[in-house]
Amino acid sequence: MPTKVKSTSAKTERFEGFADARCTFFRELAKRQDRAWFAAHKGEFKTGYEEPMQALLAEARDRVDGAYPDCEIAEPKVFRIHRDVRFSPDKSPYKTHVGGVLYMSVGKKGTNDAPSPLYVQIGTKCLAAAGHYMMDGPQLARFREAVLDDDSGKELQALTAKLEKKGYEIGSFEQLKKVPRGVDPEHPRAALLKHKGLIVTFPAFSSPKLIAERGLLDEVVKHAKAVAPLVRWLTFNVPARG
Repeated sequence: MPTKVKSTSAKTERFEGFADARCTFFRELAKRQDRAWFAAHKGEFKTGYEEPMQALLAEARDRVDGAYPDCEIAEPKVFRIHRDVRFSPDKSPYKTHVGGVLYMSVGKKGTNDAPSPLYVQIGTKCLAAAGHYMMDGPQLARFREAVLDDDSGKELQALTAKLEKKGYEIGSFEQLKKVPRGVDPEHPRAALLKHKGLIVTFPAFSSPKLIAERGLLDEVVKHAKAVAPLVRWLTFNVPARG
């Protein structure tokens, strides 16, 4: 196996917390959904939430890197606040949170079909998670094959059971009501086979005040390290297209 190149993030500001533990900006945005109001307060969003998210993820990437000795983590990605409303009956122009993610690296960058060692969302709803949000057809086939395999399937089952006992929530973007066609409904890993992705949501932040403090970084890093074995399982068993 080739030697891993040390991960280094581009220089960013040190994370010191988000602007407001109550996320008042997003609560007001949720009520207004007004382009003129957002334009007048865009600087508040950028300095209070967008830039801190970039800083949080950059520092987290460097600190979580050691949990992935044989993998690379791509540079942080902070999502646009503008909603894609093309196919949605809800035409509200803005999300009511700032979200950012780390993806496992594919080539020189991460892609959104790669597993994620960390996703953070701050706004009207705050959470942190990891995993594989939504698998495409070939990835889903590989996932099911790995879950059905005695060795890799039992490994994943043990990993998810251990995390659930510690308060992590295992889920997915979409689940089947029944097991895939041809699979015994009584299969010991039937619950895992119903998933069309695999997300592990971290326990709620220990204190809402953390959102405006540097301690939030320590907390999300602690959880990101705890779920690393599951994300590594996904990385090797359900790789991105590349």
